Amino acid sequence: MYAKVDAEVVARLRAIVGDSYVLSDPLSLDPYAHDETAGLRAEPEVVVKVATAEEVAQVMRLASERHIPVTPRSGGQGLSGGAVPVCGGIVLSTERMNRILEIDRENLTVTAQPGVITGNLHRAVEAEGLFYPPDPASLDSCCLGGNIAENAGGPRAVKYGVTKDFVCGLQAVLPGGEIIRMGGKRVKDVTGYNLIQLLVGSEGTLAVVTEITLRLLPLPPARVDLLVAFDSFDEAARTVSDIISHCILPTTIEFMERDGVRASERMLGREVPFHDAAACLLIQLDGRRDEEVAADMEQVGDLCLAHGALDVLVASDRPTRDRLWEARRMILEALKHESPANYMEDVVVPRAEIPRLLEGIHELGDRYGVRIVCFGHAGDGNVHVNILKDETPDARWQEVVPPLRRAIYDLCISLGGTLTGEHGVGATRRAYLPLALDAAQIELQRRIKAAFDPENILNPGKIFP
Repeated sequence: MYAKVDAEVVARLRAIVGDSYVLSDPLSLDPYAHDETAGLRAEPEVVVKVATAEEVAQVMRLASERHIPVTPRSGGQGLSGGAVPVCGGIVLSTERMNRILEIDRENLTVTAQPGVITGNLHRAVEAEGLFYPPDPASLDSCCLGGNIAENAGGPRAVKYGVTKDFVCGLQAVLPGGEIIRMGGKRVKDVTGYNLIQLLVGSEGTLAVVTEITLRLLPLPPARVDLLVAFDSFDEAARTVSDIISHCILPTTIEFMERDGVRASERMLGREVPFHDAAACLLIQLDGRRDEEVAADMEQVGDLCLAHGALDVLVASDRPTRDRLWEARRMILEALKHESPANYMEDVVVPRAEIPRLLEGIHELGDRYGVRIVCFGHAGDGNVHVNILKDETPDARWQEVVPPLRRAIYDLCISLGGTLTGEHGVGATRRAYLPLALDAAQIELQRRIKAAFDPENILNPGKIFP
């Protein structure tokens, strides 16, 4: 059992960060009781807004001393309940730690705090002719701390990889209050265990990240985007495999089903391109030279048409690119608008298995009598499966969702996939973890958690069944 936050704890927190950065009244606590996971909320007892690693360390020492749970939080944009304080206690917010500390052109790195909004980091480094590829869909509201916690990906992962591929240094605070610094600007480092990669994707359960050093790339000057319509998703998926088999590696290969495009159209209130197509691919190509990108574009377009594409729209300027991407960027918001009650799954399979996965998912939707809309990253096999309540009666909804989720996971695993590609296990998938990991792996991970956090005070109630 955890201790409650009492008046003495609140007073000590105020002494650490200042009165105005400790919230304890119900109205102020409400925004910190949820993230972007539909239907999940839990009330914190207090919120503390820290500004330095030393303040984080003092909060963690107090929590350890009093055996109070602590839930780290940056932007609160997660989709698996990772920032929801399911055990109450303290929400430790890093929103004040929002500075880009250094852009180092000589070493191609940027050092920033966990409360920096990802999109702001993109714009800052691009102004210097540099490039940070990871681009989660919520990049204009999510923060680097959450990206580290969930090992965030995004459309550009097919070519450039995900967050873990760019983290070269971290400062973090352990649950007992110790401040540690790992890695740095160096390219090579095999000194001991790779603790950086252990913390990236650990969902805030092992340490609180307080400073991040990221590897950058030169900004590719040439770019073109293609929107390709198909009357069959099978043909669209085969096109993806054929493009990659021809040794062309697009920056992104996104897919949309007709139902998702039409939901975006309804949300936007105007017609979008190819709204009647069964499936659409969004393909982005980039590079150092216009002529190289143009050659790849021509070959990709030919491959699409050879696989039965209905049409190919090409965008090489910003306004046209934005128009092509408009429906894709709007899908999640549009589906939430149409059905506020929904479950968004984040399964991943080998990309060649996407057609079988989608066929199986829609068969399950028909069997259980619920609407399911899929979209996502065709280039890396990551499919966002949206189970929508719509007008389903509450009792029926509660009855069908658990077995439907289980059936989707079973299908995904049978195809060589797993439960989550970029949103994390969090609080929403932990009961299903044994479907994907055997008992020995789960026990080993529990032991790692215990080594970092023997009192189990840091983000409890996440990942493990």
